[in-house]
Amino acid sequence: MTIKISIDCMGGDHGPSVTIPAAVSFVKREPDAELILVGLEDVIRAELKKHHAEAHPRLSVVHASEQVTMDDPLEVALRRKKDSSMRVAIEQVKEGQAQASVSAGNTGALMAVARYVLKTMSGVDRPAICSIMPNQKGGPTYMLDLGANVDCEPHHLHQFAIMGSVLVSAMENIPRPTIGLLNVGTEDIKGNDVVKATSKLLQLDHERGALNFHGNVEGNDIFKGTTDIVVCDGFTGNVTLKAVEGVARFFADTVKSEFTRNPLTMLSALIGRGALNNIKKRLSPSRYNGASLLGLRGLVFKSHGGADAYSFEWAIKRAYDAAKNDVLPHISTLIAELMPRNTDPSEVPSSTI
Repeated sequence: MTIKISIDCMGGDHGPSVTIPAAVSFVKREPDAELILVGLEDVIRAELKKHHAEAHPRLSVVHASEQVTMDDPLEVALRRKKDSSMRVAIEQVKEGQAQASVSAGNTGALMAVARYVLKTMSGVDRPAICSIMPNQKGGPTYMLDLGANVDCEPHHLHQFAIMGSVLVSAMENIPRPTIGLLNVGTEDIKGNDVVKATSKLLQLDHERGALNFHGNVEGNDIFKGTTDIVVCDGFTGNVTLKAVEGVARFFADTVKSEFTRNPLTMLSALIGRGALNNIKKRLSPSRYNGASLLGLRGLVFKSHGGADAYSFEWAIKRAYDAAKNDVLPHISTLIAELMPRNTDPSEVPSSTI
């Protein structure tokens, strides 16, 4: 079965110099993948020629005359740049030409354009950004929302949990992934009113076997791998993500400076090179690139804007895996099954909570 993915080749900090080599590498590695490269046709074909892939049978080019920059406001992305590579790539999904789309462009613009073009799924109020983080068990911890929704109500977090559960089940082949609700403590009495109300909704789903709700989790549980999924509002999630990225860079810079401080530390680095390389691979942000925009009527994946070719290829892989595992219809089905017409937990009889 061929999986077709549209690529916004002009998005991100580096544009075609990153997106094209990543695309070429991916189609060489995945024989079932077909990529639609969207952007300035002359620029894309010139870059393909550099990589001796201008005649590759599974790489096609769709021209788009405009580009959404990383600084463009939403108004410009939505209303003025209707022929942007970002929008045209997403339209490929809407028209059924592609099963998923990948962009490294402006996150706010990508969410706004994707929501405008594809619309949200029935039963979903707000799409969410879901990405993965490494944990000490050697696997990924999926976390959402990471910035699409700053202010959330309990039914929004409930929807995030449902969508995250379907995604993890399909991507990681886990029948009943565990869900944790990010809080300031694990006790039921802790947290604000939104978190407490969300906990009740998720507990009801757990009791009837619909979701595998672990309970409240704290920030350190993300990297312990306590649960497969961590649910939070977009404000908390985005702050957590940026803090983690900052700590990772600080750690990497500290290790590098310490091991190059003098000849003795450089010798120590040489002796421990194997272990250091393994640590680098395990914690490399590149392996975890590719956040999914869940809740849309189409698969859209967001790459880090500053991604290199290796990292962007991982984002393409996540989109490919999601399409191959039919994530979209699974989310739609579970949303229809689980989302109650009345999502206000205050109206649920106390005896059932």
